[in-house]
Amino acid sequence: MPGASSSPTRRNFPGATVRHFGAFAITAATALAILGGAVLHAQGHDKDKYSLTSPGGIGFSDFRGYEDWSVVSSARTKEVLKVIVANPAMITAYKAGVPGHDQTFPEGSMIVKLQWAPKKSTEAPYDVDVPDVFKQAFVMEKDSKRFPKTGGWGYAVFNYDAASNKFTADPKALADCGNSCHVAVKPKDYIFHPYQVR
Repeated sequence: MPGASSSPTRRNFPGATVRHFGAFAITAATALAILGGAVLHAQGHDKDKYSLTSPGGIGFSDFRGYEDWSVVSSARTKEVLKVIVANPAMITAYKAGVPGHDQTFPEGSMIVKLQWAPKKSTEAPYDVDVPDVFKQAFVMEKDSKRFPKTGGWGYAVFNYDAASNKFTADPKALADCGNSCHVAVKPKDYIFHPYQVR
């Protein structure tokens, strides 16, 4: 039609495009503000967490990014559910057959045992325990120069308090806190958990 607008939106609903864009912009800005606040909160949480150092001198910051590391295995006791994760260097070694054939994990290998209190699922149609409150990160790192007396491995424990959303370095744990247990698997380079087939 001569003189008709090329935009049906403007012809049928004058000003609708501008109004809808304005509403979208406000909604997007609100969402970004909320997301930004969550990111800043997480960054503040991580800053606090990664500023911790164990009594034995192991910094939680050495394990930065462990939340996204690959799973090695899992375990269960009466008190806790455990998921064991390792850094890429250690996962690569696992996949190459370490420990075994007199091979040991390379320097810089790191492994973290994440522990939750269990609870019964109220949603699953069968009897199953699922993680409830996070309790603790038990960490190990391979550095033969720093830890020559404990097979090259350093150990630390970082406890988590859900009420305060804070981690603390376990004051009772020394650098070799885990060695007395892990010496039982010295032939496996002090590591209990094999990389599980999946």
